[in-house]
Amino acid sequence: MITNTEIEKRGNQYPNHIVEFKQENDKLFFTTQNGVILEITILRDSAIRFRYATEHVFEPDFSYAISDDVSLGYNDLDVKDEIPEYVITTSKIKIRVNKSNLKVQIVDLEDKVIIDDELGFHWEENYNYGGNIVKMGKVCHSGESYYGMGDKASHTNLKGKRVNNWATDSYAYGKDQEPLYKSIPFYVGLKEEIAYGVFFDNSFSTYFDFANEKRNVTSFWADGGEMNYYFFYGPKMNQVVEAYTDLTGLPELPPLWALGFHQSKWSYYPEKKVKDIASTFRKLKIPCDAIYLDIDYMEGFRCFTWDNKHFPNPKKMIEELEEDGFKTITMIDPGIKIDRDYWVYQQAMDNGFFCRRADGPHFKGKVWPGECKFPDFTDPEVREWWAGLYKEMIADMGVKGVWNDMNEPAIMEVPSKTANLDVRHDYDGHPCSHRKAHNVYGMQMVRATYEGVKKFMFPRRPFVLTRAAYSGTQRYCATWTGDNVATWEHLWIANVQMQRMCMSGYSFVGSDIGGFAEQPNGELFARWMQLAIFHPFCRVHSSGDHGDQEPWSFGDEITDIVRKYIELRYQLLPYLYTMFYKYINGGLPMLQSLVFYDQADTQTHFRTDEFLFGEQILVCPVQEPNAQGRRMYFPKGKWYNYWTDEVISGGVEKWVSAEIEIIPLFVKEGAMVPKYPVQQYVGEKEIKELQIDVYFKEGIENSEVYEDQQDGYDYKKGRYSLRKFRLRGKENELIIQQFKDGNFITSYEKFILTFHGLPFEIGTIELDNEIVDPKDIKLNGNNTIEVSKDFTELHLVGK
Repeated sequence: MITNTEIEKRGNQYPNHIVEFKQENDKLFFTTQNGVILEITILRDSAIRFRYATEHVFEPDFSYAISDDVSLGYNDLDVKDEIPEYVITTSKIKIRVNKSNLKVQIVDLEDKVIIDDELGFHWEENYNYGGNIVKMGKVCHSGESYYGMGDKASHTNLKGKRVNNWATDSYAYGKDQEPLYKSIPFYVGLKEEIAYGVFFDNSFSTYFDFANEKRNVTSFWADGGEMNYYFFYGPKMNQVVEAYTDLTGLPELPPLWALGFHQSKWSYYPEKKVKDIASTFRKLKIPCDAIYLDIDYMEGFRCFTWDNKHFPNPKKMIEELEEDGFKTITMIDPGIKIDRDYWVYQQAMDNGFFCRRADGPHFKGKVWPGECKFPDFTDPEVREWWAGLYKEMIADMGVKGVWNDMNEPAIMEVPSKTANLDVRHDYDGHPCSHRKAHNVYGMQMVRATYEGVKKFMFPRRPFVLTRAAYSGTQRYCATWTGDNVATWEHLWIANVQMQRMCMSGYSFVGSDIGGFAEQPNGELFARWMQLAIFHPFCRVHSSGDHGDQEPWSFGDEITDIVRKYIELRYQLLPYLYTMFYKYINGGLPMLQSLVFYDQADTQTHFRTDEFLFGEQILVCPVQEPNAQGRRMYFPKGKWYNYWTDEVISGGVEKWVSAEIEIIPLFVKEGAMVPKYPVQQYVGEKEIKELQIDVYFKEGIENSEVYEDQQDGYDYKKGRYSLRKFRLRGKENELIIQQFKDGNFITSYEKFILTFHGLPFEIGTIELDNEIVDPKDIKLNGNNTIEVSKDFTELHLVGK
């Protein structure tokens, strides 16, 4: 063991040894012989920031990822100067900083290792661009697993994989292809039932190697910038994800219609085609809330314009669609056509809003309109201008949502597919090149869009969609996973991408149902729809190059199946809305991989197919053609087959029948699942009763139902209804208690409770401490009763 005295005597033989330590409240600084400074910031007892400077100099501390509303504060902080190391202790963990080499080890309070440096921090000068390539190496322990990292098209468990974060237009990408559209440099590690998280907040191109090159090393590095990462201790995965999501932020509630079914295509035009699509939905009674207009609604692909030939009176068309329950969503891209007679282009030129190359001229790139220039969305003045451009579209025309595409930014006919690396950006007062700003470009564009749509939609809530994203973009908008392909492999990819995105703090996510490129057959389209109605964002979108892809495009049998599942989506809207409420109020992922649900069960660590929709519905899509069923794994607990009420005990893999019209779907015992009647669009019907499916459990289970006006901001003033149910079942009785919060008054006055799996025939019904006659509450057989929505306790006793 090397003592302090020996270190001092040896001097430069140990260039990484600590020569100075100081503490400033929640910040600890360790300076080494060679000029490296490690700054450790205690954000919370289980959330720690590690930041390294070289040559004694920190860069300005600025990040687009961090939320203004992050929770800060800790209970305990103790620092001990011991012979081999400094030991920093909070109420949850210990951090050991080695004096001789600056390596960091984090352990729990029982000294069990959570994560520790292998070589630790190291760097090398980037001779081509200046600055440093920075790298961190961690020990990969036996049995350790890794999850997260955004929309990667890989197995949910990233052990043995290497990934790259560089937002890229990846048309028709394949399994394991890197990089893709988003940069979310956050992963969850799982080691011996202890979960932790690492968020590498660096907007340069970043790389993560999860024991790919060396089986005992996990490392992450960047082409520039700082080694700046956050550590989150669980020990449960939900604690890790919720802490990361708290740091990077949460969205507002969307309008309820945004959780309905959406239909899109490249492109629906002219106006008659749009109206024909809308009328066919209503004629065939297939629910739908939104229709999208791709780039062909514009005049020569110029953003914020309308093609007067194809859409002679867009305001009237939008009003007529709305009368029939359809919201119109329009696409806006970042490329602004070079045209002196084009008002958007001229405004940007007059105000100096376009990005410039290193030597001064404007950056140009070819996109759909031809040669374009690109606004610098990292400049707050540009964002304010861009937000204002939405006034006519939203406030005057009546468009209800905006879709930002091509915002990586995507550039055609160049090998890099994006802007030149020497393009300059303001970066909110921290000037830099595109190397640093690239991964946040799309984020800042959609941020500006969100601010504009929100302003001109008020008092309604905005709906915005993006393709490119960096950590924190979830604060502003929904997202989808880009230009996928109509193949069975991509059905599998869509499934794992949704789970991964939700575990990466970004739950409002979906895929192009059926595939964007190429053409699905009816079976694939039906199976994809069965999966996608359980995704938070639910939209069909396809390329016009490969045929029609509406719900009725594959014959009557498939149309009936698709209608059945879209109707199920609309029935489950109160359950889905409650999921979203839990997400925005605590960061709970709306979809949960099995490992997230039960990390102690090693059988879940490499499962990709099964997932939980919310906390109580287990879904397992069929992902192969001609299948009559499949094997699936049931996690802990007991699960009711949604279709048959058969009960299966967890911890086993079983065969489940699933012909073309069925997706394996199971409900957790004890769950109380709320349902609305089928509507053709949100708001079509006044909700006169709330149906709740009650699944018996011998034991206790809690459920919730959140409701509000379905749009607007009154929910932030207490005008919401949150009902918490506590179910307790015994061999011959069932007790349901209700606790209410909020002052929103729902349109309905009663619950219709349908009981599943009751092990007894109901003999006595006690409602709020009074015995009632079964005839008075419309007991139907042995499984359905009607009660007031304001009951506090329902007690059923068997005969």
